[in-house]
Amino acid sequence: MNDKRDVSRGRRDFLKRGGAVVAVVAMSQSALFAGAAAPASAPEVSPLEDLMREHGLLSRILLIYDEVMRRLQVNAPGATAAAAGAADIVRRFVEDYHEKLEEEHIFPRFEKAGEQADLVKTLLAQHQAGRRLTDAIMPLVEAGARTRLARRQLGEHLRLFTRMYGPHKAREDTVLFPALHGLVSTSEYDAMGNAFEDRERALFGEHGFETMVAKIADIEKRLGIYDLPRFTPRAQRPASRTVFS
Repeated sequence: MNDKRDVSRGRRDFLKRGGAVVAVVAMSQSALFAGAAAPASAPEVSPLEDLMREHGLLSRILLIYDEVMRRLQVNAPGATAAAAGAADIVRRFVEDYHEKLEEEHIFPRFEKAGEQADLVKTLLAQHQAGRRLTDAIMPLVEAGARTRLARRQLGEHLRLFTRMYGPHKAREDTVLFPALHGLVSTSEYDAMGNAFEDRERALFGEHGFETMVAKIADIEKRLGIYDLPRFTPRAQRPASRTVFS
């Protein structure tokens, strides 16, 4: 009789201990999965990565300008409103922020080192030319570019802007920016990144870049050029060959 009680008591003790182990393991696994699911903190963006992704933002503005030019030629609706929104981003984010960073932090280092002098001179002149074009674009779009002459003038200003800034940003990305690493120390590079971040936050808030991308996406959607697949060319059948015997 006592043997049966001992066996029963031992079984209950084993089940209790086993249940405790299972609970501990379950809690550990839960904590592990919770930790895995937690979003990692956003990685810091280096100064040059910051500038180059802003060039990506500019590329999307150039696509908007291209679509606006096409619509102006046929007097299609929505052109001037889209150009007005894009020009506002150009003025506030590209010219008054992005280009100012280049002019204050990038160009002077090359000038001081005596490197890429001709390129820097040209890039700076193009910044100034771009601002003059934006000065000409903004009153036209604000007035609605209602006349044929106004639409032609606006289209020409947009054409000159896109023609210049495509090569401009490509030359910075492939020549100027890569050469910067040979001119600054690691500490200078880090300090530059902090300066960029502080300026962006002061002007546009905590998520300035993301806010501007969202604004551009909204303009693209209104123009019908947001969906990326629409830019994929359709497969073309190869032309049939005539065989002569």
